[in-house]
Amino acid sequence: MAKLEKLIEGLQRAEGLEDLQSATQDLRRHYAIAHIVYHWVNSAGERFGAGTYSSDWVDRYLEMDYLRMDPVIFGCFQRFTPVNWKQLDWSGKAARAFFQEAITYGVGNQGYTIPIRGPNGQFALFTANHNCSDADWEDFIDKNGRDLMVIAHEFNKKALEFESGDPKVQTPALSPRELSAMTYLAKGFSRAQAADELQISEHTLRVYIEAARHKLGALNTTHAVARALSSGIIVV
Repeated sequence: MAKLEKLIEGLQRAEGLEDLQSATQDLRRHYAIAHIVYHWVNSAGERFGAGTYSSDWVDRYLEMDYLRMDPVIFGCFQRFTPVNWKQLDWSGKAARAFFQEAITYGVGNQGYTIPIRGPNGQFALFTANHNCSDADWEDFIDKNGRDLMVIAHEFNKKALEFESGDPKVQTPALSPRELSAMTYLAKGFSRAQAADELQISEHTLRVYIEAARHKLGALNTTHAVARALSSGIIVV
């Protein structure tokens, strides 16, 4: 319990999105489970995430536009209480295929999601995942469900603080090359196409993208593009 209290105190001191990312990693280690993820939609409809899913799965999820059919998103949007993924409807062919693909990307065969709602239409999901039997997962939820609820709301409080314009998370200036790289991605170019337009290698492009992501305090490339667009750093 003392360790968990320290983790929560650290989360309360978070000064930016990278701190939320670190918190998900710390919590995953604390609970010794596969993943911890916090995903939210702010009042402007922008979607962000902090979590331990692999970048390959995040890219695949976005590439396939799984947001439009994800049973977890749809199931939790209609609920106000935590959901064991086994309670969701996975009967459809597309849903079953999605679930199996998620498992191949290391998401885990178990999930527990806490839906959270904030002011002005803000909506968030806090999720824990693991690979284990149904009985072991039920035991985990029984033992930790109350603490996970507290943690989920602490994440959301921080997200709302950042959304309200905390000066600590204002976006910095990007270099000309970083701006060009982010602009091409915002226009829908693939990395290969963007690298070709800039006449650089994909490896060099990745360096510029990662530099921009860190400067923007973004959790992944999609988040970086969204932040650059919403702040007016790039215009398409």
